[in-house]
Amino acid sequence: MSSSWVVQVSGDPPLVLASVDRRHFTHDILARTRRFALNVVGKRGRQLEDYFLSAESHRPDNLDQVAWDDSPDGLPLLRDAMLSLECLVQQSVEAGDHTLFVARVDRVTVRADDRPLTSQDLDYIYVGEVVRRSR
Repeated sequence: MSSSWVVQVSGDPPLVLASVDRRHFTHDILARTRRFALNVVGKRGRQLEDYFLSAESHRPDNLDQVAWDDSPDGLPLLRDAMLSLECLVQQSVEAGDHTLFVARVDRVTVRADDRPLTSQDLDYIYVGEVVRRSR
């Protein structure tokens, strides 16, 4: 899935927070396994963002359309992501229709010297639904 709401919350230990809609199929996987890979997309990997936003990706087996490798813990590391963080959930908090997963970063894989793609690079923003910007 593509996530608009991810933030670093601690440096020692290294913790990130990922906000996941409870209606998304990924939520139940995360809640059950307590592990996830956060694949950071750079500007040169824009096609990943476009794919995961598309209706084509809204299915449980959606990784068949992208190149990826299994991490040692079985997490999907996207080859076209600029870097991947392998994370273990430490805490979860319900917040509206989302769950906030606070996770420890256990391993980092850096693949490319790139600038992370942000909402400023996109023609839409996500605020519980996708809102197209007028240009």
